[in-house]
Amino acid sequence: MIDSNIKADPYSSLRFKEFNIFLFVRFILVFSWSMQFIIVEWLVWEITKNPLSLGLIGLMEVVPAVSMALFAGHIVDQKEKRNLLIYCIIAFLTVSVGFYLVTSPQSESLFSSQTILYLIYMLVFIGGFIRAFFGPTIFSLVALIVPKNTYANAATWSSSVWQMGVVLGPAFAGFSIHSIGVNSSMGIVLIGVLISLITLFFIKRKPILNPKIGENIFKSLKEGVSFVYNSKAILGAITLDMVAVLFGGAIALLPIYATEIIQIPVGMEPSEVFGVLRATPAVGSLITMFIAAYIPITKNAGTKLLIAIFGFGISIISFGISSIFWVSVLSLFLYGLTDGISMVIRQTILQLKTPDHLRGRVASVNSIFVGSSNELGAFESGVTAKLMGTVTAVVFGGTITLLSAVSTALISPSFRKLDLTEDEKGI
Repeated sequence: MIDSNIKADPYSSLRFKEFNIFLFVRFILVFSWSMQFIIVEWLVWEITKNPLSLGLIGLMEVVPAVSMALFAGHIVDQKEKRNLLIYCIIAFLTVSVGFYLVTSPQSESLFSSQTILYLIYMLVFIGGFIRAFFGPTIFSLVALIVPKNTYANAATWSSSVWQMGVVLGPAFAGFSIHSIGVNSSMGIVLIGVLISLITLFFIKRKPILNPKIGENIFKSLKEGVSFVYNSKAILGAITLDMVAVLFGGAIALLPIYATEIIQIPVGMEPSEVFGVLRATPAVGSLITMFIAAYIPITKNAGTKLLIAIFGFGISIISFGISSIFWVSVLSLFLYGLTDGISMVIRQTILQLKTPDHLRGRVASVNSIFVGSSNELGAFESGVTAKLMGTVTAVVFGGTITLLSAVSTALISPSFRKLDLTEDEKGI
């Protein structure tokens, strides 16, 4: 039986040194990856001035990520997690060096803008293969660092740190592009990845818990997919979040809003407006972290997730129709708050419901549903913005998100009533 004082401790997982190191590594990685993505996004917009080109960035990453996801999950379950993450970071470092060189003044003098654009897409494509391994490896490593009675708390902190990195990275990128330029900003990314690599060595190697080492790969993949399909809680959570992320990709169109739609306040430049808009969801994300640490996410998890997705849709619609700077900022605050809550709840469900030997494969399925939806959402936003116009595309995405939350609440009472309290007690 779990001691009630431990269970109620909002910092229980933070009392383990290696978990704090893990959180630092994860934040730096997500911060650097997100910062890099936004620098690329801004550069591509500067080169092409075409919303479809922005969408293609997401497509270039998601194609290899999805195609490799299930195989990556199988490999992760078969290998030692700490060292595997080291290999992933080294690969990420190599891609970051490529971006730094491509955006250098020397490359601008040697290559045409079109050639640089193709090189950018190529590096994004390579990054997609690497990303297929990142998610399953990190998800599996968490369960080997903290004891089982702190899984829910660890999922809260890990998800919150991810959310902060994914918002603060782009926000910092917006400001750094304005102040030091694209190439120097890529240099900061490079330094961040190197720091994460060095820090990771302070975590010890972990045992491999999979009892089926050497299992036939196709049998292994089938087991992972079948588990997710038969788990209503996991399937419902990742499907709902997938729809929200896929159709709620308004963030991918921020360069257009910052330069063409939002009324720029006196004394500000478009790149500064872009930075502020990117930074705003971070405030909501930070609040989410503290709320989730003190208020039990496991109780009435289904209802909380549905409310968060509904609020997410509202924030997208209000942002889409606004041309007033402060209204847009408020909308993005709500965007960050609700997206953070959704992320924390989904990760908690995955941690509590997934057996140790299936963590890599379940995380891979999750990455296909949700992780890749970020890039597919960016592509969807680019295509619909090209066809419908930017504002209509964003409002359309927000409306679909709203409808997904409402329809799930109506047709799936069991998911609406999902409560993880007993799962947490039974660990």
